[in-house]
Amino acid sequence: QVQPVESGGGLVQAGGSLRLSCVSRTRTFNNYAEGWFRQAPGNQREFVAAILYSDGSPRYVDSVKGRFTISRDNSKNTVYLQMNSLKPEDTAVYYCNDDLRWVSNMWSAFGSWGQGTQVTVSS
Repeated sequence: QVQPVESGGGLVQAGGSLRLSCVSRTRTFNNYAEGWFRQAPGNQREFVAAILYSDGSPRYVDSVKGRFTISRDNSKNTVYLQMNSLKPEDTAVYYCNDDLRWVSNMWSAFGSWGQGTQVTVSS
């Protein structure tokens, strides 16, 4: 299975913005959703945002609601994560996945992981 390719990370001051991109050549519209997870040092990988294949509606973890926006461009096989009002606690490696499912009241990833892209927010 071809891995997705994430990009757009970097170092930004608190309050700043970044836009992450993920190109996935294996997107399958029969799947439920695609989206983003993140992993900070010493922590487990956690769900950030998803966008449903059926109608494009978004889902977010509470901590990013109102600050992050997920979107996609089907013609480019790309999903985006616009991150505004960044906080130091957003610092993590961000990963995308093109096969997300809502299982047992939580988001789980079943597709391949890419290398991720580092986001560092300084205070």
